[in-house]
Amino acid sequence: MDQLIIQGNGPLHGSVRIGGAKNAALPCLAATILTDQAIELNGLPRVNDIRTMGRLLAEMGKDVQMEGTRARIQGDLASYTAPYQLVKTMRASILVLGPALARYGKAEVSLPGGCAIGARPVDLHIRALEKMGAQIKLEHGYLKATCERLTGCDIHFQKVTVTGTENLVMAACLAEGRTVIHNAAREPEVGDLIDMLNRMGAQISGRDTDTLEIQGVNQLKGTSHNIVPDRIETGTYVCAAAITRGHVRIENCRPSHLERFLSIMEETGLPLKREKDVIEVLPHKGLVSRDVQTEPYPGFPTDMQAQFMAVMTQADGRSLISENIFENRFMHVQELVRMGAKIKIEGHNALVKGPTPLSAAEVMATDLRASASLILAALIADGPTTIRRIYHLDRGYDLLDSKLANLGVEVSRVSA
Repeated sequence: MDQLIIQGNGPLHGSVRIGGAKNAALPCLAATILTDQAIELNGLPRVNDIRTMGRLLAEMGKDVQMEGTRARIQGDLASYTAPYQLVKTMRASILVLGPALARYGKAEVSLPGGCAIGARPVDLHIRALEKMGAQIKLEHGYLKATCERLTGCDIHFQKVTVTGTENLVMAACLAEGRTVIHNAAREPEVGDLIDMLNRMGAQISGRDTDTLEIQGVNQLKGTSHNIVPDRIETGTYVCAAAITRGHVRIENCRPSHLERFLSIMEETGLPLKREKDVIEVLPHKGLVSRDVQTEPYPGFPTDMQAQFMAVMTQADGRSLISENIFENRFMHVQELVRMGAKIKIEGHNALVKGPTPLSAAEVMATDLRASASLILAALIADGPTTIRRIYHLDRGYDLLDSKLANLGVEVSRVSA
């Protein structure tokens, strides 16, 4: 199992190019099930989750050609089963349920795995699909779904769910009649999927709002689509520059997709320059603490909570960080504390006191964003930090090692 060794060695300098968003690419890959015509996707991130989804589609019968950041996918499904051996590593595999059910009237999907950051139940997906006419039962660890043809209806999500919104949007594209999704997720990744589906011939309105209206059509066609840049990768490099007091130009990004996060970083004293697709992080002389609470988009993203916490260990004062999305998303705290951070947890709140010198240690990554927070801490530690279980990082960060090295980080990957 690979591990990273990072030597803290001063401010980061240089430029970094952001890859495509994993959380946008995965539903777009799943959406290729909705047609047998060729779909060309560009700007795919080079991460394990994308490769896993490609293997899943191929195993289900699609002709999948993937090379670098591009993919061409076409053909019909030969199997309607998403098997456990692939699904166990990636929660996003649940996204094949909606499109397979809508197009073929049947789907079997193993209950998904992925990061252990809390309960992310699929009951919201199931209840909504059942309201559209699906019959779904759980047998031997698999969701087994069938239908004649899904029928449009009004769907009211009790809480905002990104994958639930994406699953239902895809299913509704081929349903009979009109579907309205209330309390829909507004994340940019959802908007990116909607853009692709509409180019395929879907009729979806309400993009970027919490109410989506989908008029079902009989079939969809092929298209070409460029994946939106990854806002969480972008935010992670903002934090890397901030924690090291570096000067970093972040290219091929969408600052507008990180408005809340960037505003809070500026409130801490971090000087930023923003352009249409560039963020330039300038050196600072010290940051001040800032309280945050995670919220659905456009609020402060839960996927930036761990990275922000690492930065707050170096800010002057006390920062109260409230996690309102996932109940187990403070698992990185104990590892940061081992490095010298002063953090106390009370329920879904973490109190961070800074600035605190951090010391090198052997630490263990527990999920994707926790891994990123440990890398940020390692950048300013007083010696070489070894980060174990980095397969989490490889699921979601495009060429992380080389991008950090290009910014001046002493980083090496070794096999344990």
